[in-house]
Amino acid sequence: MSDHPLLGAGKHSHYGASDRSSGSPVLPEYDEQNRQMVEKRLLRKLDLRVAFLVLIYIMSCMDRTNAAAARLRGLEEDLGMTGNQFNTLMSIFYVGYLLTQTPSNMFLDRMTRPSLYLSSCMAIWGAITMFMGTYHTILILRLMLGFVEAAFFPGAIFLLSRWYKRNELGFRTALLACGSSISNAFSALIASGILAGLDGTLGFTGWRWLFFIEGILTIVVAVSAIWILPDFPSSPSVWLLPDERTLAKRRMEEEVVVGNEHEGTSVEGWSGLVEALTDWRVWWLGGALILMDASLSFRIFFPTLSATMGYNSTITLLLCAPPWILGTATSFLVARHSDATGDRFWHTAGPLFVAILGFMIAFSTMNTAVRYLSLFFMAQAPVAHIVSLTWVMNTFSRSQSKRAAAIALVNAMSSLGYIGSSYFWPSRWGPSYANSYAMCTLTSTMSIVMFWVFRRHLSQCNEAAEAEEQALGLLKGFRYLL
Repeated sequence: MSDHPLLGAGKHSHYGASDRSSGSPVLPEYDEQNRQMVEKRLLRKLDLRVAFLVLIYIMSCMDRTNAAAARLRGLEEDLGMTGNQFNTLMSIFYVGYLLTQTPSNMFLDRMTRPSLYLSSCMAIWGAITMFMGTYHTILILRLMLGFVEAAFFPGAIFLLSRWYKRNELGFRTALLACGSSISNAFSALIASGILAGLDGTLGFTGWRWLFFIEGILTIVVAVSAIWILPDFPSSPSVWLLPDERTLAKRRMEEEVVVGNEHEGTSVEGWSGLVEALTDWRVWWLGGALILMDASLSFRIFFPTLSATMGYNSTITLLLCAPPWILGTATSFLVARHSDATGDRFWHTAGPLFVAILGFMIAFSTMNTAVRYLSLFFMAQAPVAHIVSLTWVMNTFSRSQSKRAAAIALVNAMSSLGYIGSSYFWPSRWGPSYANSYAMCTLTSTMSIVMFWVFRRHLSQCNEAAEAEEQALGLLKGFRYLL
């Protein structure tokens, strides 16, 4: 595949939208005049359903991280864990998560009812969460949990890319991915209530009630999702008017035409996976995200880091909420500004620089107030992951099959960062965790460097495209977002 996608026909914005002169599909004249009104109505309906995707992702993050909250109320002691067994318990989830994402997304690309597929996976992971018991049982079930949950996030990201245009994706991806920060904030509040209020009820410890209640809630949301989640624009739907459905399909056709009008062939089916596997940029972005997610491993152990300030378990969990509430708010601002400016690199690197500042503060002192302040800086980092995934979708936007494979491959590779970095936080390094913060600082810095190199590559591709257009007398074509 060429690194220089030169698109000659028609005037295009730097986001890739085309006009009539490009030869791209256009709506009939009457619909064209009213397109703005129909488009606003369509996006409003879509955004309401994306809000439900956020709820599902919140439940997903709660189910995968509730063990960290349970740790504060005797999980390790009750199950007789020693050494790095708890770290293994956390990391094994990402083994299953890594292995299933790519085949799941390729399967999803060939479905007509992704709503049914994603809802079914959610119901299964809710049931798995309910039956957490002994250490070895939890170990096996968390591996299975990774297999099933792997379908959701990359699948949801791909689903968004089938409805939204390139300049709309950043904010919607942020809206979805902020479910992680919202979960980190409010799951701690929910966990503190369950762990303190139900401990000993009917002879069960608080952490068992935590798993059971969150599993039940997940199943209830999953059943509702069957009728609420959108399918693809080409699938029959009762929630869209005919003109809205026509416009939804046309918007995506216009995006594909802009990307492919000089390519000659389209990459669909399983060949999209082959294209993604043989494109070095997929592997480069995967490596950058491995390093980034390694630096974000503090999210898994956030209650443990909060506990280093010396408060009881209930107050410790309550203190987890404010940093993530602020982090969620700033994520929306950063993602929206990234969409508005068309910039991806600085909106990825900036939050990581803020997180590095937080790591360095925590590294250098044990003062309670200052360490708590450092948690607010760290909680700004996850938006970097959001913007970088949007960058992946923008870069591989011209084939839906390759885009599905690229999203899944990059997100799957990023899981390797969590598998290894779960061992960044052994209890023997506490309460300062200076070594852990040093490792997070290193991996963040390396990730920023890799993204900078990638930006330089895309910039050179854009410059080459512009030079060829000028030499051949072509109008402005496709440009990579930087």
